[in-house]
Amino acid sequence: MDVLRTPDERFEALDGYAFEPKYVDVDGLRMHYIDEGPADAAPILLLHGEPTWSYLYRKMVPVLAVAGHRVIALDFVGFGRSDKLGDREAYSYRGHLDWARHAIDAVGLKDITLFGQDWGGLIGLRLAAEDPDRFARIVVANTFLPTGEPPPPDVWFAFRDMIARVEVLDIGRSIQAGCVTPLSDAVRRGYDAPFPDERFKEGARAFPQLVPASADAPEAEANRRAWAVLASWEKPLLTLWGDKDPIMVGADRAFRRRVPGAAGQPHQTFEAGHFIQEDAGADLARAITGWLSG
Repeated sequence: MDVLRTPDERFEALDGYAFEPKYVDVDGLRMHYIDEGPADAAPILLLHGEPTWSYLYRKMVPVLAVAGHRVIALDFVGFGRSDKLGDREAYSYRGHLDWARHAIDAVGLKDITLFGQDWGGLIGLRLAAEDPDRFARIVVANTFLPTGEPPPPDVWFAFRDMIARVEVLDIGRSIQAGCVTPLSDAVRRGYDAPFPDERFKEGARAFPQLVPASADAPEAEANRRAWAVLASWEKPLLTLWGDKDPIMVGADRAFRRRVPGAAGQPHQTFEAGHFIQEDAGADLARAITGWLSG
């Protein structure tokens, strides 16, 4: 297995991101996470998506920690300060689930409030459905749990194919395309930091290919089973949504309609794009702290 590790100096003096790095070993791979706030508080687990890393949560972590919550933001394998694999075929949906589950076990998390956006939802919702006793509540933001029924819209397939074939994958540009606010050069540097060259981007190129886009795709049936669990999920589930996301617009209604625990919750929409954490991070964190305190 071709394992790549981003040099530490790539992460020095990043704009707004001065958290102490922590690591766990998962199947011989190093996974990175940040752990802020009181160590004895119930954890809020922040899971990122494509092609971001825990840098995406730099506006939220301080607000949540100051409010008295323990905040864990994990970098999936292939992203952030976690190890990368040089072979795109080495990544799988199931592999990401297993790596994340092992990391959560290693850190010893329980009574978790899950926050999942983009692939953070695809992975986090599966983890919650497969081990519901570990999770106390869920927040979903601009994500979905695809079963291939119905298939994703054409714009999503165009995005998937572009990520696979483009010669140089411009990470900062991809993230800017999912935001309504302009990203500074310093912020783009933060998102580009994990990827010194194209060899390090195979995880980012793989993620769109792993989304179940048909009913018989790998993990589509497992996602249907996860939806069956969510259909009887009585614990609180909150939707916080960016309303300028052309792919995920309206997907929050499925969670509110299908999950019993969503009834009566203070769901919100924000004037934000797909990367709601970038466009409205502090407001998003305040919505979570208000919800938890209420």
